[in-house]
Amino acid sequence: MKKYLKEILTLLIQLYMFYILPLFSGPTDMMGMVLIIIIVTFILSIFIGMFSKIKLKYVYPILISILFIPSVYLYYNNTALIHAVWYLIVSYAGLIIGIIINKIFKIKSH
Repeated sequence: MKKYLKEILTLLIQLYMFYILPLFSGPTDMMGMVLIIIIVTFILSIFIGMFSKIKLKYVYPILISILFIPSVYLYYNNTALIHAVWYLIVSYAGLIIGIIINKIFKIKSH
């Protein structure tokens, strides 16, 4: 369990962004909320790419886009389903950037 602590913590932060944070925004704040979530998804994906040594990190972007879909029906409307694709693209971009940073600086992770 401790071996996967970074991945679990990152996933919990992402779930917080998808399901808890929208509770505190008004109906006019939704586009800003989506933008914030996209930025946080990018940053968390970079973190996973840099510090995760498990092979399942490559599944992280797919998992994120799937986990976003139920929040569409909770907080948004059907037109927000396209954002799941954006989360997939942004997550893969962040993951690749994180892997490149890791290779450049040879970051050691336990």
